[in-house]
Amino acid sequence: MAVVERDATTGSAATGTSRPAAARPLAVNRLFASIAGWDWLSKAWWTCLSVGLFAGIWELCWAMGWADPQLLPPPHIFLSNFGEQGKFFNTATRWQVGNSMEGPSAFESVMITVAATTMRVFVGLVLASVLAIGIGVAVRYWHVFDKLVLPTVTLLSPVSPIAWLPVAIFLFGIGNAPAIFMVVVALFFHMVLATIAQIDGVSPNLINVARTMGASKRQIYGRVIVPAILPGMLQVLRMNLFGAWMVVLVAESTGVGYGMGQVIMLARNTFNPSLVFFTIAVIGVLGFAFDWLLRLAQRRILYWLPDTQEKLRGL
Repeated sequence: MAVVERDATTGSAATGTSRPAAARPLAVNRLFASIAGWDWLSKAWWTCLSVGLFAGIWELCWAMGWADPQLLPPPHIFLSNFGEQGKFFNTATRWQVGNSMEGPSAFESVMITVAATTMRVFVGLVLASVLAIGIGVAVRYWHVFDKLVLPTVTLLSPVSPIAWLPVAIFLFGIGNAPAIFMVVVALFFHMVLATIAQIDGVSPNLINVARTMGASKRQIYGRVIVPAILPGMLQVLRMNLFGAWMVVLVAESTGVGYGMGQVIMLARNTFNPSLVFFTIAVIGVLGFAFDWLLRLAQRRILYWLPDTQEKLRGL
């Protein structure tokens, strides 16, 4: 009995001495688990740090005299005077900014212009996506459709969206229609080719299993191919969101009444660098916000996909 007690005591002492070493990984794991629960806060912190570092370098160049404030005004100049910048967003001269009796405030004027541009972006993006995915699937579904449509799509795909600007004006004149048309044309051809590439990349094993189970061609496309290309198409849609923002500014510069592109042109014509960078900052915030919403929707829709980002970081 004495020997047993001595062994137990010794084992207990040994365990006691090794317990901090064994508990350390558990404590670290709990710490990382708690940090993962606040993952959104960590991402917000790194985002603010990244933007702040960029702005800080810009401010430092201004403070050291390396950047001309007349040509490259620092952020604290073009972001501080919101009211002065907001009055330029009335490019259609439909109201008097800042006069509560006759029109909206400077903030409301910016919001009206932002809403108009955002509407054109998303209407064009939705139309281009629906048409491109439908035609891309039809190209692979019907052999004759492939022979008739794909060469033309490939021929027009390299054409710059700016080349379509006169066509948009000839067809639709001035207004929302030419801007939406430009977004659709800029995205449509590339999305058709991306859809075809995604269909061609579907695993043959999935198609063979569906055939073995007696699925028809329509069922294979509807229940196998289209769900299989959904992750890739959502990624293509996210990339084209940035392209839509680029194109709509060019389209709005032709004269659509009011929009972010019109503000950029006004800033260029009046040589107002502060207004240029203020508008760029607004566009950047909008693009970042909508990209975040699209990524969030992508995670919700494609909940079954593994998180490869964390795996790559662990390499």
